[in-house]
Amino acid sequence: MAREFGRSARVSSQIQKQLALILQRGIKDPRLGFVTVNEVIISKDLAVAKVYITVLNVDEQGKSDNIIWLNESAPAIRSELAGNMRLRHVPELRFYYDDSFDIGMRVAQLLSEGKEKPDSSNQE
Repeated sequence: MAREFGRSARVSSQIQKQLALILQRGIKDPRLGFVTVNEVIISKDLAVAKVYITVLNVDEQGKSDNIIWLNESAPAIRSELAGNMRLRHVPELRFYYDDSFDIGMRVAQLLSEGKEKPDSSNQE
């Protein structure tokens, strides 16, 4: 019987959970905003993990600053992650900003603005 999820999917799910805990509780740096880990995609050989995050309540400059800071701190975060997981090799972490939340909020805003305007094409 084939497994429903492969090893990389299970490892990425576990890394996502552990990174969320580390970023919320383990790092006490005031430069880091409220970060949520949206997705972790691991390469087939489990060597590199792309971590997609969202930072709430910051402007564009704050978002890019958080990404730069997280990528600079990736070795320390990886070390802490290695202590929490039972893996022989913990993948290299690369952080990226996930703008799907921002896009979704913009679409919702445009849709709500469209509902507020009266539709003049139906009036004859």
